[in-house]
Amino acid sequence: MKMIEDLYRQAREKMKKALEFLEGEFSKLRTGKASVTLVDPVKVSAYGTEMPLKQVASVTLPDAKTIAIQPWDKNLIPAIEKAILAANIGLTPINDGKIIRINIPQLTEERRKDLVRVAHKIAEEARISIRNVRRHINDEIKKLEKDHTISEDEKFKAIDKVQEITDEYIKKVDELLKEKEKEIKEI
Repeated sequence: MKMIEDLYRQAREKMKKALEFLEGEFSKLRTGKASVTLVDPVKVSAYGTEMPLKQVASVTLPDAKTIAIQPWDKNLIPAIEKAILAANIGLTPINDGKIIRINIPQLTEERRKDLVRVAHKIAEEARISIRNVRRHINDEIKKLEKDHTISEDEKFKAIDKVQEITDEYIKKVDELLKEKEKEIKEI
């Protein structure tokens, strides 16, 4: 039935959004490796307005432990440096007059454990979000049966299918978590 197919599609779309949110949150977790996403939250005061760092400079990774920021306008170097410190992302900029370098410090064992805990918490939030989608879709299916739009058998089949979709997305969350954990524990 088209209505039930629409509900499956809706479930997949919403669960996919939860997964994308999880990936975004995981990309913000610092793992001891340089990543351009570490400076995404930085907003620079330039030309009388707040601008994302990527709009005023090129951000590159010369090696696995360094982020290089080359402003298009050399006059912005002090503002970029100030913005990185103000963003409170735990990174210290090194200014050589032409380019700003950020060395990513090695993580301590304690910090790694904290990051793993944070990753687990974020993953659990994604699982909860996915289960909420399942509950909402199941409620819609039960409503269809109550309105006599679908039979009881169709309701049970649809609920089973929604559970399969849920299991598929929960498995993806677990895989992402495992990957992130491995990345955090890597020295």
